Amino acid sequence: MEKYTIGIDFGTESGRVLIVNIDDGSIKGQCVIPYAHGVITEMLPTNDGTRLPRDYALQHPGDYLEVIMKGIPHAIKDANISSSQIIGIGIDFTSSTMVAVDEKGKPLCFHKEFQNNPHAWVKLWKHHGPKKETEEMFKLASSHKESWLKNYGYNISTEWFTPKCYEVFCKDREVYEKASLFLEAGDWIVSQLTGKVVRSNCSLGFKAFWNENSGFPVQFFEKLHPEFKNIVSSKLKGKIGYIGEKAGVLTDEMSSLLGLPKNLPVAVAIIDAHSAVLGVGSSKPHQLTMVMGTSTCHIMLSKKEIHIPGISGVVKNSIIPRLYAYEAGQSAVGDLFGWFAKQVPESLMKEAKEQGISVFDLLEKKASHLEPGQSGLIALDWHNGNRSILSDADLSGMIVGLTLASKPEDIYRAYMEATAFGAKIIISNYEQAGLKINEIFACGGLPQKNDLLMQIYADVLNKEIIVSASDYTPAVGAAILGSVAAGKENGGYDSVEEAVEKMKQPILKTYKPILSHVEKYKKLFQIYQQLHNYFGITKKSWMKDLKSL
Repeated sequence: MEKYTIGIDFGTESGRVLIVNIDDGSIKGQCVIPYAHGVITEMLPTNDGTRLPRDYALQHPGDYLEVIMKGIPHAIKDANISSSQIIGIGIDFTSSTMVAVDEKGKPLCFHKEFQNNPHAWVKLWKHHGPKKETEEMFKLASSHKESWLKNYGYNISTEWFTPKCYEVFCKDREVYEKASLFLEAGDWIVSQLTGKVVRSNCSLGFKAFWNENSGFPVQFFEKLHPEFKNIVSSKLKGKIGYIGEKAGVLTDEMSSLLGLPKNLPVAVAIIDAHSAVLGVGSSKPHQLTMVMGTSTCHIMLSKKEIHIPGISGVVKNSIIPRLYAYEAGQSAVGDLFGWFAKQVPESLMKEAKEQGISVFDLLEKKASHLEPGQSGLIALDWHNGNRSILSDADLSGMIVGLTLASKPEDIYRAYMEATAFGAKIIISNYEQAGLKINEIFACGGLPQKNDLLMQIYADVLNKEIIVSASDYTPAVGAAILGSVAAGKENGGYDSVEEAVEKMKQPILKTYKPILSHVEKYKKLFQIYQQLHNYFGITKKSWMKDLKSL
């Protein structure tokens, strides 16, 4: 009888449940559940009339539970299998998405007294509320030369877990005191399934200043505020689990509600982009995976630890046991293309409709007829700030070379090339620090649909790019971890590496550099570098001054 695992991918707008065959990684069934409340940016669902501050991005934890309660039964039905064939569950989640819970694990926003308090709600990964608190943390850590800061590219992001906790501490002490625990949303989901709090070493290491050798920087927390040091012993309690380990088993109640076998193993949760690394089949040193969607994460595996300025973090054992994982990223890629597609003239929209294709497809079709450099345009892809390597969310985008002859497809191609140049900056940063890159994988929502984009990346990077055939690599990665949590004794696998080799997704296409394009892009990249350094370093105040007017 065939065996399957469940992989659940909690994204920004929806949750996806996959039923995956553990022998070959084939997807037997699936279900997508959009979050009923979406991303909460303007007003809380309670509709008390209070407007949320700018840069807030909250979510409703009930939406996550709906993914489990509705998504799992629907996916099993879609797979047309018996639930007895399922041997494990894996979870991946956007990070850092933070949930404040009471002593019973109930989110504080479910309490009547806190339902109109934004700090009691889930703080989504792209919640940028703690800007002031993040600046305070960074200045203090820099001035005291905190040793852990080097693990994060000498930077701290508003999107991380600890700044979100400190924001609650500074802005709403009542919520802070009431919270029994602050949890990564992935760890909260695991606790709902198993009844146990097990914190993932992946999210702790990349988002919470935690290190497997030194733990949390308690003395630094005390320097921030004498009372904040107690967060470690009180609100960050819980067993720490490692990627590939079993966090626990389904509670009897959950088994009954979901119609799943009793004592079904549940894996330690993993960050969504990191889970995609497993799904594409990357498990060896010198491999880099570009997880390309609304934004892009560039995740690198290596045997050695190097502290590299401008990256988002380096953590051992966070994806593959015994290997270090490095993360860097670009804040707007798919989002940049999506924004531009909404700005095109009505005539182009009409043309796309007449041809029965999307505006994206029409823009790509027209842009594909252009040679590198033909438009005379070059852009900076900072429309949502720069994550790596400048680590500056207040930078903005620009385009140089516009004339009265410039067309929408010229600009669209310039933006495609700009994201490729941004990726080259990141990859060059890795290589110059001493990390050798032998293979590049690409997955996510973009690579399978954008032939021109991936060829531009291959030409700009002057490297082959292996594109995964699956749109669902994070969920597949979660299913892979579910098979390892089950172990060989239950029909699964005893190592992450073995599970990856068996369950990795097939390759759609390998893009190879076109030599004539490579030479042209070398010249264009030199111009991009000059713009990057001038507007991102030398005169970075200009963009910030414009935003503050």
